[in-house]
Amino acid sequence: MTFKIPFNKPFIVGKELFNIAQAVLTNAHLAGDGHYTRLCQKWLENHLACRKALLTHSCTAALEMAAILCDISHGDEILMPSYTFVSTANAFVLRGGVPVFIDIRPDTLNMDETKIDTAITSRTKAIVPVHYAGNPCAMDEIMEIAKQHGLFVIEDAAQALLSTYKGRYLGTIGDFGAISFHETKNIISGEGGALLINGERFMERAEIIWEKGTNRKQFFRGEVDKYTWVDIGSSFLPGEMTAAFLLVQLELAQQINGRRKEIFQRYETALQPLANAGKIQLPAFNPKIGIHNGHLFYLLTHTPEDRSRLIKHLKDSGIYAIFHYIPLHSSPAGKKFGRIDGPLPHTESISERLVRLPLFYEMTDAEVESVVNAIELFFKKR
Repeated sequence: MTFKIPFNKPFIVGKELFNIAQAVLTNAHLAGDGHYTRLCQKWLENHLACRKALLTHSCTAALEMAAILCDISHGDEILMPSYTFVSTANAFVLRGGVPVFIDIRPDTLNMDETKIDTAITSRTKAIVPVHYAGNPCAMDEIMEIAKQHGLFVIEDAAQALLSTYKGRYLGTIGDFGAISFHETKNIISGEGGALLINGERFMERAEIIWEKGTNRKQFFRGEVDKYTWVDIGSSFLPGEMTAAFLLVQLELAQQINGRRKEIFQRYETALQPLANAGKIQLPAFNPKIGIHNGHLFYLLTHTPEDRSRLIKHLKDSGIYAIFHYIPLHSSPAGKKFGRIDGPLPHTESISERLVRLPLFYEMTDAEVESVVNAIELFFKKR
């Protein structure tokens, strides 16, 4: 079905296609770790102030690299929210880890930091905070708990590029951060991601894992006379055309995020009367704690039935709005590979009532107004 207003729309913001042509015709390099890959990594390191950034073919791959770097093995437990994408758990299950799902906060929809301490056991190895919608988790509290118990912290910042927590960019606070450049994110390359490495002790091994378990990077720097297989790893590198496209988007990231935040603000202002009337709940962001990047705009209805009816109403109006995650603890794989720690009432309730509204870089003010008008009409009829 074709929608008048789609949920998402990939876009070109500058000379992405020119860069791709340069990679093919001038640089004659299409495999990984080329000119554009290195420029993207340098941009991330310089702008986010992380120790090292490695481009990957997806955020999933970045999380998988983090799991290897943390030496996750059979039976190790990893604390994470249930309200997240499957990659957050899959990356650790592939290493034999056990996801331990805890509840989210009803305001930020992020991992409830007050639930972490009681979930820790002798098998706990890491905490994976997920910055939902680019809204920062309570990183001070999470980092303190991790320090007390000697745990790794891997930030799933898939949705959070250039969002901040107390002045620091998300993904640069824990031991590792994972970023996504999937076409549904703010800064895109179709598929793509990056691992942010925030501790020097991980940097050399990260390069080896990234290069299929070989010391190839050391060879090209002249540090060894030949390269060979020295550790486990995989082909985590993206192709050079992906990086060529991505570089332009990174260079214009502030412009892209700025427009998305304008759209977010228009939604928020226009829908506030419905929230004031108790019809819906809007996202909660605290600018004193952090600044979000305008990644997505959602609303919460009172009941699952209202959510279903609203989505259908918008679809009938030519507007593609969708729900978000099915909680991992309730999924077949979640039950097989993970476990829950205590009840998860907020996760279960919110997952059944959340509606994500269209939000993309080229969305016009008129399209935002059309979405708002359709939502207002729905509640007026009810």
